Amino acid sequence: MTNRLPRGPVALAVGLAIVLGLWLVSGEVRRSAQSMDDPYEATGPRPARVEVSELRARPFQPQVVVQGQVEPWRSVMIRSRITAQVETLEPLGARLEKGDPVARLSEEDRQEQVEQAQARLERAQADVEAASQLRGQDLASQSEYLARSADRAAASAELEKARVALQSVTPAAPFAGTINRRQVVIGDELRPGESIVELVQTDRLKVSGRVPQQKAGKLTEGQTVRVELLDGRELTGKLRFIASSAHRGTRSFRVEAEVPNPDNWRVAGSSATLRIAQEPALATRLSPAYLRLNDAGELGVRHVSAGDEVLFTPIRLLSTDDDGAWVAGLPLRTRLITRGAGFVSEGDSVTPVMASGDGG
Repeated sequence: MTNRLPRGPVALAVGLAIVLGLWLVSGEVRRSAQSMDDPYEATGPRPARVEVSELRARPFQPQVVVQGQVEPWRSVMIRSRITAQVETLEPLGARLEKGDPVARLSEEDRQEQVEQAQARLERAQADVEAASQLRGQDLASQSEYLARSADRAAASAELEKARVALQSVTPAAPFAGTINRRQVVIGDELRPGESIVELVQTDRLKVSGRVPQQKAGKLTEGQTVRVELLDGRELTGKLRFIASSAHRGTRSFRVEAEVPNPDNWRVAGSSATLRIAQEPALATRLSPAYLRLNDAGELGVRHVSAGDEVLFTPIRLLSTDDDGAWVAGLPLRTRLITRGAGFVSEGDSVTPVMASGDGG
């Protein structure tokens, strides 16, 4: 059989190519083996990465917010004290000073009644003086003297009654205010006790509401109250009354604020929001989404210490609104964990990464 293997230079070239290929392959295998990690070699755990945002405590004035109602400072229904006819009547909305008449009723014979009562009193006084002289001369008995004295007292009371009836012809405003309602018209016949007009005082207002029992302890008389009206306007006053006992049904405490109303805004009877200012305090503003409970049931936040260790700090909730919450109890600067808080525990070492857009 003829030998077909190459000989000479060709055979040498083929042999060199095979040897070179084997050498290159063996080198790659050795490098791959050297680059592989030993599965049994111990390696340390890498710290978890968490996103943080730096928050700073700022002065904050907490508020107790109450939904309430605006009322006139004073309101009274002026009534007739006599039987008479309405002759004149102040118009609705009339502003009166204290002592101004709200109406005029028929006088009839009340002036004559006063004069008659005055004459009877003078006669009774003369009878008493005469009885006293006779008593001094033993010409009149003690009982007769006492009878004359009783007549004088009755005449004096009758005169006072007649004078009051005459004064009641012009019922007067007991305080400066505005006529809010009229219960009669000119020509009406009135009897004692019937309503004439309602007078209200609105240059000062009384704003009342009910505070939950857990917030009542934060209130003291004299605290500043900001009253927000439904149309956006605001008034400022002082807290003047806090109930000593809670309402049985709602377990809430009634509060009242005295609020000046120099421009006499027509807001009495409307709803309003009372914001009662508390003592200023350092507080941190954050989203309520970052609040969580620890194993002891305390409300707080997870943040990163200066040594990149996870801490849990209990907080005290001061105020919440649609945009966030104000809390007390955190350091002046806090690196709050905004992402990854659910994957780490208190005491863990972490690698904090500042949230994008956080300016520190």
